Amino acid sequence: MVGRKANAWAARDSTGHLSQYSFHLRDTSSEDMVLRVLYCGIDHTDLHQIRGELISNTKYPMIPVHEVVGEVIELGSDVKKFSLGDIVGVGGIVGSCGECSLCKSNLEQYCSQRILPYNDIYKDGTPTQGGFSSNMVVHQRFAVKIPEKLAPEQAAPLLCAGVTAYSPLKQWMGSNKNVQGGIMGLGGVGHLGVKIAKAMGHHVTVISSSNKKRKEAMEDLNADVFLVSTDEDEMRKAANSLDYILDTVPVFHPLQSYLSLLKTQGKFILVGAPQQPLEIQAGVMIAGNKTVTGSFIGSMKDVQELLDFWAGKGMTTMIEVVKMSYVNKAFERMEKNDVRYRFVLDVAGSNLE
Repeated sequence: MVGRKANAWAARDSTGHLSQYSFHLRDTSSEDMVLRVLYCGIDHTDLHQIRGELISNTKYPMIPVHEVVGEVIELGSDVKKFSLGDIVGVGGIVGSCGECSLCKSNLEQYCSQRILPYNDIYKDGTPTQGGFSSNMVVHQRFAVKIPEKLAPEQAAPLLCAGVTAYSPLKQWMGSNKNVQGGIMGLGGVGHLGVKIAKAMGHHVTVISSSNKKRKEAMEDLNADVFLVSTDEDEMRKAANSLDYILDTVPVFHPLQSYLSLLKTQGKFILVGAPQQPLEIQAGVMIAGNKTVTGSFIGSMKDVQELLDFWAGKGMTTMIEVVKMSYVNKAFERMEKNDVRYRFVLDVAGSNLE
């Protein structure tokens, strides 16, 4: 099947300004599907990508975003997982080698040949393009089924931000002890981390540098404790109290005082990606047998688990739905942290021409 023409919004240079654009989708194989894009979530990674701030060989024109919900409108002859009309999601990767031990162990997000949804290259040499488009082509292995109980716009933030929190936290799911968890940062990933940890039955402490978000953490997200990291007395009282800290903060911050909050054998999990190096002192790690680790999005299995978990518990994401004509303003507001907590673009309901 020859690639069809699609309408989109793209960045053409490092200003990151998005405008209307048309292109041809890549040719489809027997295991590919064509989607009519319905909704897309956006996050800080998209902002950095369109500005060329993450890698040196940024490719323009660039159609961004990787939290994509769409309707299946064409199926390759070997697609068995999905049917026409299914509502599916596409997240942080759209390809991998499929042969290595990681790919065969539901860890394909760590495959050295993983393919990102945009600003990357498919195996046939064509550039990947993201979800700000009327249509998208995806291999069946890298799509998940959106549960019927979950509205498509509600599902979008779960496909990357949500699974970024869920994947490292699920190791404590079903624990027979009272898990004490900490969440740093109340942005797109952080607020979902709080909701997921609470749904797993954890006692959740939100850690912030000021009191500004206390009310929303405690009342909107039902956190159990709000801890101000700049309050030395509060931090001292909370020392050695947490089994884990999920650090979602995407800008530089010193880690040492936060590590003191962990219990012996506690885990500090990095999912935010500051551009500057982070520093730790070895002593507190050694004396407490503590671990600093990282986690990258989640596997396709993780994404499907999260969607089913979320729908099964009747949970909702906290989103602001806007049209594509508002996208540049949405990025401006997101950079200022002026969204609670995720913008979702109504692609199908927007004029892309």
